[in-house]
Amino acid sequence: MRAVLVDPSVEGGLRLGEAPDPEPRPDQVLVRAQHLALNYGDLNGAKSRPAGFIPGWDASGVVVRAASSGNGPAEGARVVTTMGTQAGWAELRAVDLDELAVVPADIDLAAASTLPIAGVTALRALTRSGALLGRRVLVTGASGGVGRFAVQLAALGGAHVIASVGSVARGEGLRELGATEVAVGLEGVTSPIHVVIDNVGGPQLAAAWRLLGENGVIQCIGTTSGQEASFASLVGMRRSIEAFTKGPRSGADLEFLLRLLQAGRLQVDIGWRGSWTRITEAGAALFGRQVAGKAVLDVD
Repeated sequence: MRAVLVDPSVEGGLRLGEAPDPEPRPDQVLVRAQHLALNYGDLNGAKSRPAGFIPGWDASGVVVRAASSGNGPAEGARVVTTMGTQAGWAELRAVDLDELAVVPADIDLAAASTLPIAGVTALRALTRSGALLGRRVLVTGASGGVGRFAVQLAALGGAHVIASVGSVARGEGLRELGATEVAVGLEGVTSPIHVVIDNVGGPQLAAAWRLLGENGVIQCIGTTSGQEASFASLVGMRRSIEAFTKGPRSGADLEFLLRLLQAGRLQVDIGWRGSWTRITEAGAALFGRQVAGKAVLDVD
């Protein structure tokens, strides 16, 4: 089969090549991928992988072999898949039954491919933060894939959402997604903030800490700034910073997000789309912050 392979000798460190077909376990289905969604984390993580490794968390496609255990979707089912041992950026993927969801016929598979890491991360980070109704929620890096989902889901939960972005242009469209305020950096953002979904890290994380009110919480879901955060003091009222990782078994959350998408209550923004032969170009656009929302590759 063809797959995206790590190759440190080429520009961007990734290329299309040939790899052995996966052999699914009895509790896995075999999926033929049609669309791949890129995430900052899997692209960045690929840099430390050995040559020949197949990266990629998110892919959507069609089941070509049902699980031999007799569980899970049947052959021909349209599915969105994630995580496992990566290896998602390939023509064929063996997928655990609790890391997929069946995609309704009226939902575009390309749109569905964007949900697993970005959508489930946003959903779980907000869920961990407690009730949102009437609370002030700050989302940093709000123009990216996770950020745009977090803005929408927080608004659906009844929060006053403050979307923080890197420039005025990056903030376009976020009010339509549910943001009450849009700020460049933290300019004009006032205390108290009850929940922070932080994609950026670095000095902005430390500044967000100073805006937290009593019992406020920061969920650290990303460090796209590549900088360290320095805190002069953590003494004071009760508030917390929590390390975050999405974790396994995304199937039920994917089903929930698909229902929201089907009902028109969640919007998918694909800011870059093209053939998977353009993986280098897509990665450069994502790292260069030229993508509003998600980048999707079509397997052709």
